[in-house]
Amino acid sequence: MTNEFQTLKPTPLFTAGSAVRLEHDLLGERGVPVDAYFGIQTLRALENFQITGITLNHFPNLVKALAMVKKAAASANSQLGYLQPQLAEVIGRACDEIIAGELHDHFLVDMIQGGAGTSTNMNANEVIANRALELLGHGKGEYQQVHPNNHVNLSQSTNDVYPTSINLAILLSYSDLVHSMEALCREFDKKASEFASVIKMGRTQLQDAVPMTLGQEFAAFAATVREDVDRVKELVVLFKEINMGGTAIGTGINTDPAYRQLVVDALSEISGIDFVCAENLVEATSDMGAFVMFSGVMKRIAVKISKICSDLRLLSSGPRAGLNEINLPPMQPGSSIMPGKVNPVIPEVVNQVAYQVIGNDLTITLAAESGQLQLNVMEPVIAFNLLQSMRLMTQAMHTLANRCVNGITANVEHCRALVENSIGLITAVTPFIGYENATRIAKQALHSGRSVKDLVLEEGLLSEEELNDILLPENMTQPRKVELKARA
Repeated sequence: MTNEFQTLKPTPLFTAGSAVRLEHDLLGERGVPVDAYFGIQTLRALENFQITGITLNHFPNLVKALAMVKKAAASANSQLGYLQPQLAEVIGRACDEIIAGELHDHFLVDMIQGGAGTSTNMNANEVIANRALELLGHGKGEYQQVHPNNHVNLSQSTNDVYPTSINLAILLSYSDLVHSMEALCREFDKKASEFASVIKMGRTQLQDAVPMTLGQEFAAFAATVREDVDRVKELVVLFKEINMGGTAIGTGINTDPAYRQLVVDALSEISGIDFVCAENLVEATSDMGAFVMFSGVMKRIAVKISKICSDLRLLSSGPRAGLNEINLPPMQPGSSIMPGKVNPVIPEVVNQVAYQVIGNDLTITLAAESGQLQLNVMEPVIAFNLLQSMRLMTQAMHTLANRCVNGITANVEHCRALVENSIGLITAVTPFIGYENATRIAKQALHSGRSVKDLVLEEGLLSEEELNDILLPENMTQPRKVELKARA
């Protein structure tokens, strides 16, 4: 039996009989496609890590972040005299092209990889080196002129480049997440205003509770999402602390004493983000705490959004055998066998996104805990899951806002009828007739099918004028000061 996964090709750049250039590394010599900007170490990673099929270039901000880090390192090394100005300049030009979105199709290593991100770092080193060679008029692979390790990776290790690049990628991406959250809040706010006068039953434990307005329900949706906008903005600050200059384990081996601050300053200027040196580079090289905290907020957002989507599905259930208080915009036919059926497909897909993000958080937690001693080798799966969670939630909230919430309508009369026929009205009357009377009336209403209002009037517990005032929607859906009459 053929395993379909074994037949997958690592990259479309590999074709039978294509021309190659010879490169060598620790393990020997290999042919690399002659037109490829990556080199032998990337080639080995393409062969070793056919795991998810999701490659570095699926996250453009991560690729751009890698280029920014490499440009910053070249600048610092040039200032210190370790890198010739011409080489620093051409490496910087190659990085600028990547930052502008070019050459991303050569960042092909799988996001999940062994080696603590070394393959990602080398993919960047090789692409930058080979583009720099072209800019100097040399052929790809002529590394004696511009070398991936000796020049592009000078004063660096994967162990400071990779986490710094992930931090930067998050900082470059989080604004899209925030914008999608804010846009969703605006749509909920619009519906809260539109539905402000729509009286309906609130429910607890799926049972009738007390009246509220549909506007209050949607305002609560907006509020619960909006408070996490602040959480995201607070936590991304953690990613401004980086371990550049720590190299392998945080001791700064193979760097000039002045390099650490110079590279951080250069990265701040290149990215427009104010980075700071971690106080303890040994600690910062192995610590995954910021990723765990930020993933926790992503999970919190996912849980809240999923709960909202479940509520929307429940409120729109029916249309005739469910709650049917709201109508979601119809997006597509809902069944291949049941004519006329329309499903709540947008909330459903957002629910599924939330489940994925919640699962990603567990993966990040386990990976963060599994790092030993001076390095966490599980960082690739942390990066993959965290960047994926941000992207998924950004897209899901955008979809929810624009393809669901903004088209929701209310079934006003049906909502009111449910309130008027609900035993839950007795709660509003209880302060005026006493708990014992209210309990008895509720029981009678439940068994007889008659309304609470009719039974209260029949027993003369309140006048119709008093009862009408108590049951005004505005009097049942917000606090008010009342004068209670003494009742036997």
